[in-house]
Amino acid sequence: MAFLNRTCLISAGSGLLLAAAFPRPDFYPLAWVALVPLLLVMRRRPFASGWSAGCAFFAAVLYWVNIVMTTYGGLHPIPSLFAYLFLVGYLALFFAAATWLSCRLESGLRIPVLVSMPAIWVALEYLRGLLLTGFPWALLGYSQQNFSAAIQSADVTGVYGVSFLLVLVNCSLAWILRSPEKKLAWLGVAATLMVCISHLGYGFWRMQQPLEQREDLLTVALVQGNIDQAIKWSPDHRQTTVETYRQLSLKAAEQGTQLTIWPEAATPFFLQDPLALAEEVRRLPQQTGNYLLVGSPAYEQAGDSYRYFNSAFLFSPQGDELGRSDKIHLVPFGEYVPLGSLLSFINKLVVGVGDFSPGVVNPLSLNGHKLGVLVCYEAIFPELARDYVRQGSSLLVNLTNDAWFGRSSAPYQHLAMTRFRAIENRIWVARAANTGISALIAPSGEVKVAGPLFESTVLVDQVGLGSEKTIYTRFGDLFAYSCLLATGCGLVWLLLARRRKQTP
Repeated sequence: MAFLNRTCLISAGSGLLLAAAFPRPDFYPLAWVALVPLLLVMRRRPFASGWSAGCAFFAAVLYWVNIVMTTYGGLHPIPSLFAYLFLVGYLALFFAAATWLSCRLESGLRIPVLVSMPAIWVALEYLRGLLLTGFPWALLGYSQQNFSAAIQSADVTGVYGVSFLLVLVNCSLAWILRSPEKKLAWLGVAATLMVCISHLGYGFWRMQQPLEQREDLLTVALVQGNIDQAIKWSPDHRQTTVETYRQLSLKAAEQGTQLTIWPEAATPFFLQDPLALAEEVRRLPQQTGNYLLVGSPAYEQAGDSYRYFNSAFLFSPQGDELGRSDKIHLVPFGEYVPLGSLLSFINKLVVGVGDFSPGVVNPLSLNGHKLGVLVCYEAIFPELARDYVRQGSSLLVNLTNDAWFGRSSAPYQHLAMTRFRAIENRIWVARAANTGISALIAPSGEVKVAGPLFESTVLVDQVGLGSEKTIYTRFGDLFAYSCLLATGCGLVWLLLARRRKQTP
């Protein structure tokens, strides 16, 4: 039993090392070696070792989930802990499936882990973004957000290509440590080195290319109101909230801004209603001479009932409403309750209106260009950003309210993932966050300007309008699909081989 426990402890240590590569502490070089301990011991307990590593990794990376549920969701610490552990245990299954399948392919079909594990890992990361509405948070490739040369390939493979490379390097190191006498292991190291050279070479080449000078420039103001989540939805504080955003917007207008952006749910009331505060917001563009994009709840009447949306409204400098974009990918148990008729006893964590309904991809027109609006954690879904760009968006805008995360690592993790949306489509991303981190992200993924956490501020700078026709924009997650297909074929091959052995 001690032997078995030691295996799981080593695997858990591997998971903790991997977690340290993510913001924060953001020791991103660790991701290139963190999986080596797991890969060295996983054959002793293929499933348990992977699950142990996954539990340690997700427990460390997602610790802030408890802050969301208890501090802001009002959930008692005990059920919050159970929900947190359930989430961690579920996500760890993806690590366990990767180690189990790669070990089985090695023992049953003699396929080296170096060959199978990178593709399996990517396939399971992709599935994690789909199953049960999807939660592609902290994919391995995101750990390299500050290693610019390593992430430029996202315009070809998406973030999954970076994950593949990291797993490949870890597998290569583990193989040579485990079997230094085998020529095949050294051949694997040589092949891995060639992949790294081509991958990083492409990254360095892209970094040397001058930032594309786009003909149309737009001066953007990101307004970070820093409204306390505890009072955000209180009717008594609505006037103060609007005044905060108004004053910051007027200050930004003095710098010649053309588009002012407020974060998600900046107005804690319906802009569609004939309210004095709503009228005050509509008059602001006339005072500043700017377009105004503002996050606000919205509703539509459907017969005798209403549908609610988490939306963004765009107003012209004359105060006319130019369009509305609704959030598409909703947060389960945050913005709606899945299987609401069966789980009616569960309350949403978000305080505000009733269950939200999903919208559709609807870029907003702005003076001959289009804005693609990603609300809150929609920025972690690469296919949504791609859909907006394919429908003509010249600028991606992320409106978010990361106040839920408190002073944790989550706002930094959220920003890190958003940076990849810029690289994948070679497009500027303007990110307005209630409490931070507001930022302007260049098509290279570089954060050109960013605000502090939990401070009222306004950021003003220019962005270019337009995007490149990248391979990723054109073909999407083709690389992930190929890994998924290879994994499926390997699994089928393994099952057929086992059946043949069992047949007398």
